[in-house]
Amino acid sequence: MQEVTKYPAGTFSWADLATTDAAGAKQFYTELMGWTPYDIPIGPDSFYTMLQLDGRDVAALSQMSEEQQSQGMPAMWNSYVTVENVDKSAEKAAALGGTVMAPPFDVFDSGRMAVVQDPTGAVFSIWQAKSHIGAKLVNMPGTLAWNELMTTDVGKAKSFYSQLFGWETQTVDMGNGVEYTPIMNKGRSNGGMMQLSQEWGDVPAHWMVYFSVADCDASVAKARSLGANIQVPPQDIPEIGRFSVMQDPQGAAFSLIQLLRPDPPPVG
Repeated sequence: MQEVTKYPAGTFSWADLATTDAAGAKQFYTELMGWTPYDIPIGPDSFYTMLQLDGRDVAALSQMSEEQQSQGMPAMWNSYVTVENVDKSAEKAAALGGTVMAPPFDVFDSGRMAVVQDPTGAVFSIWQAKSHIGAKLVNMPGTLAWNELMTTDVGKAKSFYSQLFGWETQTVDMGNGVEYTPIMNKGRSNGGMMQLSQEWGDVPAHWMVYFSVADCDASVAKARSLGANIQVPPQDIPEIGRFSVMQDPQGAAFSLIQLLRPDPPPVG
C-alpha cells in the first residue's frame, strides 16, 4: 500500500478536476479508475466530489460555475504543490514573474490555497495543508503517479520553479531530438518538464496529470469505450513503463501510465 501521511514542501500532493459536466465526469472516472465518489456540499446545489480508493481520498472533481463556462474556460485537471506557507509562496511567485490568479484563501478547515500561473502560462495551485494533506495513496493503480509540465520555455520554467520550490532540474537527451527535464525535490523524483513542439500546434503551456494503471492498453481500451478521445495511443517509455494521453468526454486532458518500478510514497 502506497500510503502517504504527510507531504514535504515542494511535493505534488493533489489533483482535482474542474469540469463542465460533473455527473458525466463522475460516471466516466469511477468506471475507468474504480474510484468511489463522495459528495461534499460546498454551497447551494454545489458539491466537491472526493474520489476514493480503498476508502482513501486520491483525487476530486467539481462542476465549473456558469460564469467560468461562459468565459470559455475548458474542463481541466489541476495540479497542487504542498508549501509551508501559502501567503509567502504566492508573494514569492509574483516576485518571480508568476501571476497570482486566485489570492490565498481558506478551504474550510482543510487547508489554505492559491492559484498561480507561471511565466510561461501554465496554471497550478499551491496548498498549505490543515486537516487534508492531499492524496492519501500514490504511485499505485488508481492513484496519482506523475505531474508533467508541457511548456513553451523550459529554461524560463526551470528558473521559476527552482527558485519558488527549491526544485533541482537537469535536462537530459532522450534521443531523436527529444529532451526531458526531470524534477527532483529534496532528493526525490517529483515530476518533469518538456518543451512543447510544433506538432502540438497552439496548445498552451499546462501541467499534465498522470494516473497509474495496472494495464495501460486495457485501460485505454476501456477509456475509449467510455467516450474518451485518445490523443497519444499506448507507447513505451524505456525503463519507466507504458503510457497514453487522452481527453475525457468533457475535454479534460490526462494521462495513464503503467509503471515498471513505482516510486515509494513521499515521507514528510
